[in-house]
Amino acid sequence: MLLIDTPETVHPNKPVQPFGPEASQFVKSKLEDQNVTLEMDISERDKYGRLLAYVYTMDGEMINERLLEEGLARVAYVFEPNTKYVDNFYKIQQQAQQEEKGIWSMENYATDEGSNYDAAVDTSAETIEKQNSGCDIKGNINSSGEKIYHLSSGRYYKQTKAERIFCTEAEAKKAGFRKALQ
Repeated sequence: MLLIDTPETVHPNKPVQPFGPEASQFVKSKLEDQNVTLEMDISERDKYGRLLAYVYTMDGEMINERLLEEGLARVAYVFEPNTKYVDNFYKIQQQAQQEEKGIWSMENYATDEGSNYDAAVDTSAETIEKQNSGCDIKGNINSSGEKIYHLSSGRYYKQTKAERIFCTEAEAKKAGFRKALQ
C-alpha cells in the first residue's frame, strides 16, 4: 500500500513487532474474500517490482487511511512522484498520534525509520530479574489499551512481545491484566 508502513509480522530477520498482528488482522477483516479497487499514483511499481496502490473496499473506504486512523501504520516511503495523498495522510497520522492510538501509544516505538522494537521491550531490572528466575507469563497491552497476559501454553505466546513479565496468574490479575483467550 502506498505511503504507509505497518509493524512487521513475517520479516525473516525481525521478530513479530507490537501492533503488527493487529494491523494484519485489521486488513484481513476488511479485505479477505472481498473485491477491492486499486488506485495507482504516478509510478505503478517500486524498484523491487511490487505493485503500488491505494486500496479501497467496495464501499469506498481507503484502507491506507484506515490503518493510519487506527494507529496501525505510519506514513512512510514518501517518494516523488507518488505523493497524491501524503498531506492528508500526515494529518490523519497526527490525529492518531495525539490520541496515542496503536503504535503511537508506546513512547519512542514508531520512528521515521520504522518500528523501534527495543523501545517496546521492558528492560527494567525487575523484568530482567523475573525472566532470569524462570517467570514466563507475558503481559502486554493491545492497540485498544486492554491489558492481557499470556501463558506459555497459549496460542499466541511465542509471537507476543512481553511488556511485563509475571511469575503467577494472580500477580498478572492484580496488575489489571486478563488472561488471553485461547
